[in-house]
Amino acid sequence: MPPTLPDFSSSVKLKYVKLGYQYLVNHFLTLVLIPIMVTVLLEILRLGPDEIVNSIKSLHINLVQALSSFFLVLFISTVYFMSKPRSIFLVDYACFKPPVTCRVPFATFMEHSRLILASEPKSVEFQMRILERSGLGEETCLPPAIHYIPPTPTMEASRGEAELVIFSAMDSLFKKTGLKPKDVDILIVNCSLFSPTPSLSAMVINKYKMRSNIESFNLSGMGCSAGLISIDLARDLLQTHPNSNAVVVSTEIITPNYYRGNQRPMLLPNCLFRVGSAAILLSNKRSDRYRAKYKLVHVVRTHRGADDRSYRCVFEEEDPQGKVGISLSKDLMVIAGEALKSNITTIGPLVLPASEQLLFLLTLIGRKIFNPKWKPYIPDFKQAFEHFCIHAGGRAVIDELQKKLQLSAEHVEASRMTLHRFGNTSSSSLWYELSYIEAKGRMKKGDRVWQIAFGSGFKCNSAVWKCNRRIKPPTDGPWSDCIDRYPIHIPEVVKI
Repeated sequence: MPPTLPDFSSSVKLKYVKLGYQYLVNHFLTLVLIPIMVTVLLEILRLGPDEIVNSIKSLHINLVQALSSFFLVLFISTVYFMSKPRSIFLVDYACFKPPVTCRVPFATFMEHSRLILASEPKSVEFQMRILERSGLGEETCLPPAIHYIPPTPTMEASRGEAELVIFSAMDSLFKKTGLKPKDVDILIVNCSLFSPTPSLSAMVINKYKMRSNIESFNLSGMGCSAGLISIDLARDLLQTHPNSNAVVVSTEIITPNYYRGNQRPMLLPNCLFRVGSAAILLSNKRSDRYRAKYKLVHVVRTHRGADDRSYRCVFEEEDPQGKVGISLSKDLMVIAGEALKSNITTIGPLVLPASEQLLFLLTLIGRKIFNPKWKPYIPDFKQAFEHFCIHAGGRAVIDELQKKLQLSAEHVEASRMTLHRFGNTSSSSLWYELSYIEAKGRMKKGDRVWQIAFGSGFKCNSAVWKCNRRIKPPTDGPWSDCIDRYPIHIPEVVKI
């Protein structure tokens, strides 16, 4: 007997019922107003011009009252437009592409681990297991100082890495945008773990001989979500400085933070973090409105530092041997999930269509009044965004967010491929992901992008962008020589 096909009729009907519901709720005002407007128009056409004129005359409009009403409307409109926040545009951005000389294949990484931790075979085996399941590929890069055996994490080497990654990204940004260094009004540099004196922002100003009245800021210790904190700071500054631009540099310097002890929670960052940097040009100038790639719509920041467990889940400290490292708690994913829940509770009403908000509200009321055991409704954020840039902190982070937000494999493709090609580049990873989407030719005018990042403290930050124009796949950038190879299948375990 030939196999029978499954009955898809019920699922198809449910799909169309859901689509009909979404259209009805999201366009409710339009569906109500159109019949009213048509009725008014037909009534006007029925009356004729003479009756319309007589009706207007019968109103006995006083000239003084008419002028007063006109000027009142004009005054309210002026106040509204003057108090309206300035639009912030992302003109362009550039990502650092590491040289092939910095590449660290699995075999090289493990050989170095065996030599550096010769007396700690269990620590070497632990790193191998982490690397096999990390989702990283063979082309990720570490800075030159880490290639030495043993590594040479000197101040000079750390500054050398900072100059390499930051200046390369800045040079690319100036070339792409035509911006001159002396035209930069605001400069923000974020780097969590390397904070020298003079600061990294001062280093940039010295290199490019920027103006003496430039507003510069250097953010440190704020984790992998510091890039979006910098975007938020730039937005606030651009609201108070008309006709200005801001350059944001997001990076993490690996050289001074390579852990050489045997504590497993501190060995994790060695396996995941890799070199990277991004430079972003923001502007509130009207002249940049049409050439800008994106418009900033929302920035939502969530901080759970008041909770002790959240505060200590990513913690820089000394191990029993006095070696400094970053300790990652085993509760990290649980804490990240709680932070994400708080963040989407805030961002949801700002971005979700009315149909999703209504379903969420009805489910919430039902759980409160009828049955607390009802499964909570997870809003469909795919209705609000076309693209998702999830911080490539590790395979577990991407898996957890894909599950929580009910995203498809395509929605998290940019994050997985960025993790595979570049590793966890900390705060700059979101820009490698956005560059991946552009390189694939998927970004269209009007598309909405949701960037989500997590950071120590513990923080979950979001930024929402709207594509301002059609973006052609770039011929340069970090993906230029490998985009045709992606996406690729990444196995659960890569045997080394």
